[in-house]
Amino acid sequence: MEAAVRVFGDMKDRGVTPDVTTYNTLLDAWVGAGDLDTARKLFDEMSGEGIQRNSVSYNVMIKGHVSAQKVDDAVSLFKEMGDKGLRLSEKTFAALMPGLCDDEGKVAEARKAVDDMAERRLTPKDKSVFLRLVKTLCKAGDLDGALEVHRKSGQFKHVLVDPRQYGVLMEGLCAGGKSDAAVEVLDELMEKGTLLSPKSPVLEASAYNPVIEYLCNNGSTNKAETFFRQLMKKGVDDKAAFNSLIRGHAKEGVPVAAQEILAIMTRRGVPTDAESHALLVDSFLKKNESADAKRALDSMMEQDHLPSPALFKSVMVALFSDGRVQTASRVMKSMIEKGVSENMDIAHKVLEALFVRGHVEEAIGRVNLMVENGCMPDLDKLLVGLCENNRVMEAQKLADFALDRDFDVCFSTYDRVLEALYTEEKTLPAYSMLCKIKNKGGVVDQKGCDALMESLKSEGYSKQADILSRILMENAPSTPKRGKRVTMGA
Repeated sequence: MEAAVRVFGDMKDRGVTPDVTTYNTLLDAWVGAGDLDTARKLFDEMSGEGIQRNSVSYNVMIKGHVSAQKVDDAVSLFKEMGDKGLRLSEKTFAALMPGLCDDEGKVAEARKAVDDMAERRLTPKDKSVFLRLVKTLCKAGDLDGALEVHRKSGQFKHVLVDPRQYGVLMEGLCAGGKSDAAVEVLDELMEKGTLLSPKSPVLEASAYNPVIEYLCNNGSTNKAETFFRQLMKKGVDDKAAFNSLIRGHAKEGVPVAAQEILAIMTRRGVPTDAESHALLVDSFLKKNESADAKRALDSMMEQDHLPSPALFKSVMVALFSDGRVQTASRVMKSMIEKGVSENMDIAHKVLEALFVRGHVEEAIGRVNLMVENGCMPDLDKLLVGLCENNRVMEAQKLADFALDRDFDVCFSTYDRVLEALYTEEKTLPAYSMLCKIKNKGGVVDQKGCDALMESLKSEGYSKQADILSRILMENAPSTPKRGKRVTMGA
């Protein structure tokens, strides 16, 4: 550099006038060395020496000012070129655009520069200027400008629009309340098949999630899924996007599609959210597919989500209405084990239906489970209901269970069961139950007991009749533990 300056000085000393090429060479050297002040002095000197500065001169100085972050000066030089009618070349824009693309305060100048390039059919050497300018325009809130630059970027020769540019634009449009325009940009992206290229970069979550969510909330979940499946091929496993798809399919009444997405999430170990599961369950319920709703509910719990009491109830009611009492019973079991103590109304119906259908062991198991979890069922109501429905033996088994565990049941209710047994001539079960009542301190009507002993004898159960007689005699002075007298009609 020192040698070049020395030669330049010798030329002047010897009366040799440097031409524009010489000046431009030195300008480029000073700019390259980062000495913009010296370059500027030399640039100004050219006019004083009568040297006409050409496009190359301006291009070098514009590049230098941009590199020094003196963008305003670079813009002034650019305008000066235009005023002088100098040719704007690809190098001119290559020097200027990096200074305009990232400055929100220069978006107007940047857009005009793009228009000038398009008009002159000049393709920028650095293709990233379009992506950078779209980013800056979106940040500045000029979404229309960003769209315009995006459209024009595709008109330049040898320019393949960066997929990230689509992402930035979709993100900006969704954030700016122009989601429909974002969908149009997505349509363009998918139509070109850009995402299918192995070399194309993966879009940011902030770019694809807003448009996926918008599509799923507005009846276009299939389009959202097609888009996301292309992203999945690039290794994207985004929880928010998956859950948006599940919610979208569920809301649109296509629970099978939602279930398929859920299965993919499970296989890939992607966490689900409770709302998506709940919507899937509800979607099956709306289609009157109670069995599928139950499976979806099970899946929800397998993912460690606790269904709401209302969701448990909806599934139980649907199953019960479809006659799937035992399936409803399994849901009830899960509900109680999860600590949900509401919905005892439907739980009571399920219990009664189990007894009525002869699933006594299962029903008694559910009663025991409820008691263990602090959800004491109304056994009085249940026993009376069974008697009224002529399910006497089922009532007797439940009564025996309650007596064995000293559950809080009125002796008058037990009396009702005894009466039903006697009416049905179930002598031995009545005998067994009466013995247990006496052991609990119940007082029975002697006349009724005498009738029962006569029945035992007439049916050949003399031993049982003698035992009952002794029990009655031994407990004759006893008073009832619960203050309720057992009366048995003759």
